Amino acid sequence: MRTVPSLAKAPEKLQLEIIEKEDGHDVFETKASGGILNIRGSSGTALCRGFYDFLKTNRLGMVSWDNKDIRWPAQLPDAAPRRIVSPFRNHYYFNVVTYGYTMPYWTWERWEKEIDWMALHGIDMPLALVATEGIAVRVWKQLGLTEKEIEEFYTGPAHLPWQRMGNIVNHDGPLPASWHKEQIALQHRILHRMKSLGMTPICPAFSGFVPRGILRLYPEAKLHRLGWGGWPQKNHAHFLSPEEPLFLKIGRLYMQEWQKEFGKNTYFLADSFNEMELPENKGGAEARNNMLSSLGEQIYRSISSTNPDAVWVMQGWMFGYQRNIWNADTLKALLSKVPDDKMLLLDLAADYNKTFWRNGMNWDVFKGFFNKPWVYSVVPNMGGKCAMTGVMDFYANGHLEALNSSSRGRLSGMGMAPEGIENNDVIYELVTDAAWRDRQEDVEQYLENYCRARYGNYPDSMKEAWNLFRRTAYSNLKDHPRFNWQMKPGTRGCSVNTSEDFLKGLSLFVNTRGLEHSPLFRQDAVEMTAHYLGIRMNEAILAALEALDEQDMENTKKCMEYFRKYALRADSLLEGHPTWRLSRWLSFARSHGTSPEEKNKYEQNARRLVTRWGLP
Repeated sequence: MRTVPSLAKAPEKLQLEIIEKEDGHDVFETKASGGILNIRGSSGTALCRGFYDFLKTNRLGMVSWDNKDIRWPAQLPDAAPRRIVSPFRNHYYFNVVTYGYTMPYWTWERWEKEIDWMALHGIDMPLALVATEGIAVRVWKQLGLTEKEIEEFYTGPAHLPWQRMGNIVNHDGPLPASWHKEQIALQHRILHRMKSLGMTPICPAFSGFVPRGILRLYPEAKLHRLGWGGWPQKNHAHFLSPEEPLFLKIGRLYMQEWQKEFGKNTYFLADSFNEMELPENKGGAEARNNMLSSLGEQIYRSISSTNPDAVWVMQGWMFGYQRNIWNADTLKALLSKVPDDKMLLLDLAADYNKTFWRNGMNWDVFKGFFNKPWVYSVVPNMGGKCAMTGVMDFYANGHLEALNSSSRGRLSGMGMAPEGIENNDVIYELVTDAAWRDRQEDVEQYLENYCRARYGNYPDSMKEAWNLFRRTAYSNLKDHPRFNWQMKPGTRGCSVNTSEDFLKGLSLFVNTRGLEHSPLFRQDAVEMTAHYLGIRMNEAILAALEALDEQDMENTKKCMEYFRKYALRADSLLEGHPTWRLSRWLSFARSHGTSPEEKNKYEQNARRLVTRWGLP
């Protein structure tokens, strides 16, 4: 009813019915007759997905983040029965760092919209990491750590994903007690809504990272200092050796406190070595594998200690990113003492394996993940960047390679782990639709259906624009796509597509006439124009650098005046976009805090992530 308010006035025109799953897989059926839409589904999410499928299939609209275009008719025309069974048991969503690049300061109002978006797109297994720290602080206090020792451990809210994975500590904090109280209350609402829709959220567990102050209480405890990304030593995390009895004690305490607050859950995430080297040891490969085996066992034991039904979930980004460390032997060791049915691996980045690294698919390299259930996933966004990128044909059909592979093992789900959302809508529609399909998709036909559902029409100019996009920006995957003005001063190259064909596609799209009534066309036209202006800014920087090489200061200044003009136009334009506004990002941050000082601190933290990211 929140999606189509007119249905709230005539609820009898929408009939919902719960049916059985098919071999454990969600299913939905839709049929329209006599002005009544009947949807049958095997869960709340399946019912919502069925409604959205009907909406798009009949070209009645589409839902984006904080925006939509719904053209619900006064009299619904008849539509033939349609039955869809998902080829996957689970439909996964989010990356740990989405909680930094997009979601750190979300309020319940924004979360409610996101959970609606998830349900409509058929997602039933989202990461739910809000209040991770609120529970951990209780554990640290039970152990006897001081407020100062706890404060030095944490980062500001926008950087918490990297603190959770042990990449950095002690940056842009501390976190006040009011933050923890607010986040715990928010997580209650999030989990309640997710579970009411039949979703199975993945919640946080203890991964092994501890405040350095633990040594005051346990001076003999063995800690490994882990660095990341060139950060100074004061920001390095301390990883508690899994051989220490304290590891299991802390893990159990965390699960007890979590369950005491939020009740029973099944899936729990713990990531210990994201983009980091393994702790040093002097015993060679055998000692390394023994340590990994012990770590896997201890994490699982801590998760299952208060809940024998609990399943350990782990992100698999490093399986493709760090093949120098992670191979069949090391992964097998990590998983060796975890029961097969109590583990779920997120094969995070199939798109990177196939179209960027080109280093083979993980399910082949890791022998079907050694009989552990796993989720096929893609990473359609890096670093929250908004530029158009990605291999469209792969996102539509890449999952079929996994489904048909002799190495598929216990493939149980499909999903996506974008580092930032609210961008590149067409890719997210492609991926979420693919998760409910086990046949080849004709991408050209898909784009026509997409545009007719999204905007209400598909003029020739738009068709030509999408053909150009498929041959340019959407024909390859760029890691962290950036213009030169988003890089270090003096950088001449960029990773954003700037070809003439791409520029022509942008112009054709923006100048399409007859769709101005569509809020989603206006949103996308703003994005396309911002891309165009970004490329012109890119060119102005290059021209200025060339003039500087010639010591032509007058022309250098003139080029930078053009850059400023384009930048200000882009800024002005984006104020009309529903999500791409700095003011919105800052308003989320300032909505928290119990004093002007706290609000200012949150704003500073939010600004830092989208500018310098790291040190002041």
